[in-house]
Amino acid sequence: MDLQTLQFFDGHQDALPLYEKFEHCVTDLVPDIKIKVQKTQISFYNRHLFSCVSFARIRKKKDCPDCYIVITFGLAHKVDSPRIDVATEPCPNRWTHHVLISDLSEIDGELMGWVNDAADFACRK
Repeated sequence: MDLQTLQFFDGHQDALPLYEKFEHCVTDLVPDIKIKVQKTQISFYNRHLFSCVSFARIRKKKDCPDCYIVITFGLAHKVDSPRIDVATEPCPNRWTHHVLISDLSEIDGELMGWVNDAADFACRK
């Protein structure tokens, strides 16, 4: 784990295993990606940004677990699933989805399928 990533998780060390599993799954699934650690998110790129990890507040504080990450991905269509906390259409046919992850088991085939679709979508833009 590089220093920038460790600094990103400063104060959120308990969420680091969630990120590590997600990063491992993404790098296994999507070839030739770049990962950029920024102040508020860790971004995953192929041709374009297709997913990111953050600590964005997408639920009321009382509904948020103590340990979590938010995985964001973009698609050409809206995904209707109870797992999607927020979906917005910032411009026509571009949907941004936010999923709160608080357990390793939530980084599963369904989530990674969406992320893989987002990577394919980003390559076609």
